[in-house]
Amino acid sequence: MVSGLLTTPWRKPGIIPGFGLAFGYTLFYLTVIILIPLGALVWRTSSLGLSEFLAIASDPRTQKALQISFGSALMAAAINTVFGVLTAWVLVRYRFPGRRLLDAIVDLPFALPTAVAGIALASLYASKGWIGQIFAPLGIKIAFTPLGIVVALVFVGLPFVVRTVQPVMEELDREVEEAAATLGASRFQSLVHVVLPMLLPSVLTGFALAFARAVSEYGSVIFIAGNIPFKSEIAPLLIVIRLEEFNYAGATAIASLMLLIAFVMLLVINLLQVWSRRRYADVR
Repeated sequence: MVSGLLTTPWRKPGIIPGFGLAFGYTLFYLTVIILIPLGALVWRTSSLGLSEFLAIASDPRTQKALQISFGSALMAAAINTVFGVLTAWVLVRYRFPGRRLLDAIVDLPFALPTAVAGIALASLYASKGWIGQIFAPLGIKIAFTPLGIVVALVFVGLPFVVRTVQPVMEELDREVEEAAATLGASRFQSLVHVVLPMLLPSVLTGFALAFARAVSEYGSVIFIAGNIPFKSEIAPLLIVIRLEEFNYAGATAIASLMLLIAFVMLLVINLLQVWSRRRYADVR
């Protein structure tokens, strides 16, 4: 019995050899790049003491900065989810002049330096900018307000949703939609009950990626946010301020709070992804 357990492989044999070496390099890379820095952050925070950590976490300026960062990130990710799915749908389902150019423009935020994006957005959405002057007479101020933060986060996060949903949408079997149409379903019913359930896991993945990108964004936001404490100051900027003040304990505590909140929110999103995949498998 024991010899049988010892000879039982703990993994399924693969066609391509070298699993052990590749797996070892993967663990080494993830440990050096991700686990060690995060572990150092947690270790440095644990040296503060519970009372000091709670004092930093309960600071009104810290709480407001975290609220602005995560609230803006959630709003931007939600906007990108709606318009990202719509953009992917247009690029996949329609053929029109300039489609390839539009497809390439989607990747522009990937290549554009965030500082350049922030300066450009601040110039466009300022009260005298090309777009800002349209909203200024209506009493809507975009640049140097929390609304400007959302605009910047929407700009940097849109490609994550489009590039996540687009490949899945290209692989959708249109025969399923045709079968629904033959059974009397309208186009709207086919979209809601056939297409969207199949896209839901990829949509949630795109939302999670856009949210994570928005939470970590710094360069494009500081130029358009105004950086006013208790109004438009984001948590990454507050961390930089604490570092410039040589308050390393405060910067580490804020970073740990961001890490904890982001981890919990991403865990919830991943659980929703698992639920949606199982639900789609049960339906099929």
